[in-house]
Amino acid sequence: MTDTIKNRIKEIIAEQAMLEPDQVTDESTPEELGIDSLGLVESIFALEEEFDISIPFNANEPSKSEFDISNMGTIIAAVERLVAQKAA
Repeated sequence: MTDTIKNRIKEIIAEQAMLEPDQVTDESTPEELGIDSLGLVESIFALEEEFDISIPFNANEPSKSEFDISNMGTIIAAVERLVAQKAA
């Protein structure tokens, strides 16, 4: 299931960045993908809707949130954690 989540997250982010999913790597930052702050908010809303989760409103402040948006790997890990918590 984790690969499915990871692939879907990459598809959502790629769509926002107008890229192909294979261009989104775990090391990619939103800035490197050309995603501005508004695009990031739209991506977060899309992730919340897709996985029926709530991403903390302070995700853009890593020191105040467990949801780290610094790169795709941390975003994927955080979404997977929220999905697992919901399923538990």
